Amino acid sequence: MGLLAVAGTTFAEDAKPQAKSWQSGLHRTDLIQRDLGVSDREVVQVRVDFEPGVVSPKHSHPGVEIAYVISGTFEYQLEGQPNVILKAGDSLYIPEGTVHVATNIGSTTGSELATYIVKKNAPLVIISK
Repeated sequence: MGLLAVAGTTFAEDAKPQAKSWQSGLHRTDLIQRDLGVSDREVVQVRVDFEPGVVSPKHSHPGVEIAYVISGTFEYQLEGQPNVILKAGDSLYIPEGTVHVATNIGSTTGSELATYIVKKNAPLVIISK
């Protein structure tokens, strides 16, 4: 592989742009968190914005998630199920404890509205290894 020097910076000629990390390319806006009237459950709703190409970490939730795509195109990988592609206006039900990954496969920022019915006092997101 050849190298190219430009203004003091070295680039590999055939290098591809690095995918943006989920830590810097995924933005969460908390919208609501309320008790459900059931002793151990609450509802949490968040808006999640993914920059192009961003992949969420492999994770699960201590309850169900309903994902509604506001804009963009996402590929969801749910453990034990075939991958599914959703576009604006589509929804997906993710059962409690199901390990999953969401990827913005579009060329612009994509957004989803995530509604969780989860156990109270538990972490909302459980990162898998």
